[in-house]
Amino acid sequence: MTPTVPHLPYAVPAVLLALALALKTPTFVRAWKDPDVRATTLLLLLAAAVFVSVSPAGIHGINTATGVPNIAAPWVYSLLTAFCGSCLAMVVTWRDEPSPRRGRTIRRIWLIYTGIVVALWITFLLADVPDERVHDLDTYYACEPWMRWHILLYLLAHMVSALVAAYLIWTWTSRVRDTWLKAGLVFLQAGYAFGLVFDIAKFAAVGARWSGTDWDWLSTRLAPPFAILDATLVGIGFIVPQAGPFLEKWTRDRISFHRLRPLESALRAVGPSAPPASVGRLAPLDLKLLQRRQRIHDGLLRLAPLLDEDVWQRSYDVARAAGHDGRTALGVAGAVTVRAALTAVRTPAAQPPASPTPSAHTPGDRALSDRAPDDPRGTGPARSADPVRISGDEDEIEAISRVFHRARIIDPVRRRVIPEESMSTHV
Repeated sequence: MTPTVPHLPYAVPAVLLALALALKTPTFVRAWKDPDVRATTLLLLLAAAVFVSVSPAGIHGINTATGVPNIAAPWVYSLLTAFCGSCLAMVVTWRDEPSPRRGRTIRRIWLIYTGIVVALWITFLLADVPDERVHDLDTYYACEPWMRWHILLYLLAHMVSALVAAYLIWTWTSRVRDTWLKAGLVFLQAGYAFGLVFDIAKFAAVGARWSGTDWDWLSTRLAPPFAILDATLVGIGFIVPQAGPFLEKWTRDRISFHRLRPLESALRAVGPSAPPASVGRLAPLDLKLLQRRQRIHDGLLRLAPLLDEDVWQRSYDVARAAGHDGRTALGVAGAVTVRAALTAVRTPAAQPPASPTPSAHTPGDRALSDRAPDDPRGTGPARSADPVRISGDEDEIEAISRVFHRARIIDPVRRRVIPEESMSTHV
């Protein structure tokens, strides 16, 4: 029976794995010497190749392209065996600290599985398999002398790798504290459990053939879905511990980048402290976030002589008295103080603030001023109506920016802290 279209259950994980591989490629190019990066890239490559090749359409395509009946068998089984070896090597790489012993273990794994791949090709070349079998090759040729060993080799390699990897993970999980890594290990254990169901079904079907019984449905209908679940969950298990922290950081940076926009826009009134480096729309998010924080930081430095400590303290007290939590009150106090300073900048009688030398450090790298003893941001001598510099703390800057244009929160505090005549000009 010849398939004419690829099967969706094989195509979906193949596309997802290929996408993960494409996303991982830039990291591989930059850090190909890193053992973790190399191992992950190889694993994704092999997993994607298995799914592309193992579908009925893929098997038939390989046989047709080469003109050799059933040559897809050693090709697919070799990829599957290499994938099993890479999974074991990856688990060892994660589990053990870098050491000569770990290096020897990984080399032994690859030596064993390379030997199995060579044996797969030898047994296939010695076997007599003239009739193409896309769906039931394992059971159809189960009694052919050399093909029997061919089938046993790949099933044993798959089962042993699943059992060993599951054991290593089981004895290691209790020591794992990283959330993303632990989630990945859960996926791996589930994948290996499904893989063992696949192996048992295949062994039962092949053994039935040896005894003259027809249990082919175990191999052709029951086993394939478990194989798909096995490879998919194992692939996810290795991707999650690396993709999870990246996505978590990207999401956090995206939120911060969006929240800092109001304060950055407002501080443009005091002018740039230095010509900003040119970044395109496709620049990395962390670089764009760093530059936005730097612009805010340098803007606050320029505005520092007009920031009033007394305004800040009274705004903070009023905000706390109004029921705002500490972080919101911190943002409200900073926002009211900065808006008052910007109002002073735009007032004709006001002198423009001095221009301190722009710093090359990121906002969180330095403390910009002393604080009063009752100031929740730090300690220092109490000063009323003295200049105050907003802290370079990233959380405080973000808290200020979040409430900067929220009149419902800011205006009641401003009206109680700043005289009406001083509020005639708004930012």
